[in-house]
Amino acid sequence: MAQAQKGDRVRIHFTGTLEDGSIFETTREEAACCDDDDCCESGPMELVIGNEDFFPAVESALIGMAPGESVTVQIPAADAFGDYDAEAVFTVERHLLPDDLIPEVGMELTLTGDDDEELEVTVVEVSDSAVTFDANHPLAGEDLTYEVELVEIL
Repeated sequence: MAQAQKGDRVRIHFTGTLEDGSIFETTREEAACCDDDDCCESGPMELVIGNEDFFPAVESALIGMAPGESVTVQIPAADAFGDYDAEAVFTVERHLLPDDLIPEVGMELTLTGDDDEELEVTVVEVSDSAVTFDANHPLAGEDLTYEVELVEIL
């Protein structure tokens, strides 16, 4: 049976979970989170092993696998989305924000600075006078576990 090698184009199914077992991402439509969440991808993911289309640890784990085989890959926070940075949380006075912006906690936005640099943020607090944003990735500080199945080598 053929085994996956670096440079091969493959299709994989995966389910990403956090330490508490909650699913944050999956390609399997039968997963519980797919009923009421947006964590589902649409079917198997296609990637080229070694192109860093996915986490390098996952791509490395695919090398030597045959279609139908599965592996569990642990990715520490530092190798995933980094450690949580408290300095990436900041507050902006409301009068400095666009008048048509009606922020709500949990809202994801792209802020553009004077230098046209864009910053992806999540609204974490709203008051009459200010809005607090968090520029950390939502999974920053989280250790990740991926259950990965090699579906086929293309």
